[in-house]
Amino acid sequence: MIMKLKNIGFCIVVLFCSFFVFAQETPGNTPNAPNRRRLDPDEAVEMAVKNNLSLQQTTLNNEAKRRAAATPWNVFIPKVDVSSTLRRQNVVPELNVIDLSSAVPGGPVIPIGGGGPRWVLGAQLQASLGINVGTFVGMKKTIAEYQAGRISVEKARLELERDVRKAYFGMLLAQARIGQLRESFGNAERRAVSAQANYRAGLIPEVSMLQAQVARDNIRPELDDAENNFKLAMAQFAMFLGLPYDSEFELVAQDEARFVPLDTEELISRAAANNPNLEELRHTLSATKARRTEAFFNVYTPTLTLSYSKVPAFRGDPQKDRVSDFDRWRESTGAFSVTLSWRLNGFLPFTPEYQGVRALDDAVKALNLGIAQAVQGVETEAYSIILKLEKTRESVEAQKRTVELAERTLRLSEAAYRNGLKEFLEVRNDQDALNQARLGALNQNYDYLMGLLDLEYAIGAPFGSLGGRNLDE
Repeated sequence: MIMKLKNIGFCIVVLFCSFFVFAQETPGNTPNAPNRRRLDPDEAVEMAVKNNLSLQQTTLNNEAKRRAAATPWNVFIPKVDVSSTLRRQNVVPELNVIDLSSAVPGGPVIPIGGGGPRWVLGAQLQASLGINVGTFVGMKKTIAEYQAGRISVEKARLELERDVRKAYFGMLLAQARIGQLRESFGNAERRAVSAQANYRAGLIPEVSMLQAQVARDNIRPELDDAENNFKLAMAQFAMFLGLPYDSEFELVAQDEARFVPLDTEELISRAAANNPNLEELRHTLSATKARRTEAFFNVYTPTLTLSYSKVPAFRGDPQKDRVSDFDRWRESTGAFSVTLSWRLNGFLPFTPEYQGVRALDDAVKALNLGIAQAVQGVETEAYSIILKLEKTRESVEAQKRTVELAERTLRLSEAAYRNGLKEFLEVRNDQDALNQARLGALNQNYDYLMGLLDLEYAIGAPFGSLGGRNLDE
């Protein structure tokens, strides 16, 4: 009798110590590390948009288009070239003269041309401007290309926000699962300790003790995998935010998603009109059409070219005379000209100009077909998401009833245990069943949140606009 009392006392001490240890290991009770930062989903999105390298690269790629769109009128700035040439003549032309001294005594010697220094210095200023109907269309093309790039940047930002929110909720689910596994492992550990004590006391056979130990050991690998996967998810999440992989965060628990009424026809219509992928395709089509129009007018309309040149030359020897003496500079050639030119290659089917315009025509047709096909795909995707949300909502409601049933079962088991009608381990089994039911409810709630995020992205709605975070609102 004394031995039995000692065994019972030993079991109570072990149970209490193990319960205290595992309670300390629960994620919710873990004290904050000194460098751990508290982060909610909105702050995570803001940090990712600010620091994510991929988004920064996408934004930088569109920066040149933004600058071009800010000054589309600069195509009317003339091209201005300034040059200076110092030339050494291989042969200096002889000086030609008329000698009148032979005919008239003491007559003059009159130079009539030729001669001059071996080195010749000259300068040139030339400005030209070509104007075509395509020049005006090119301004519209520049703006359309920037708009297409801006939509691509916005699409990348929305994708990043969606992925960050999904990763955040996924880590919350993983954290809850780790807590449930730790609690299950704690219960299994206590059952194994109790079974060992009962076996030593001769109350149960050895096989029962071994079964309890196997049940405990089966949970340990699953718990280790869950913890390792959570660490990896945290590292990937930190990279999403543009932070070092070993950054630590304290996640803010989120309430359940609010079920929202889903008007299938309206949501599908919104997806076809506002989906980011379709918006990107439509702006790409606009830019391609503008490029095609510009190419057409450049090929099939004449070009008016305005040109002005000024070509002064230094009248003297640049090695002996002062170049800064402006009186020695004289205008040799230079003129203002207006030229109307028309290249006729575009009228010949085998020329590059003709083929270039036809290629842009084909690109416009291909984009129109691609948009029509993408609309069908977006509508199908939106319909699939809506169906999945409805199914998940039903599953959530069913899982809530399962949780309520498990809670009621646990209350009855606890009452029976207090009245001596049930063993303690049976109560712990019912507690495990309740934990499992609650984890299933978390999984269903996570699936519903993910579906809402996908639907909000599909219809081009701001994230969080379809559903809040509280079922009771």
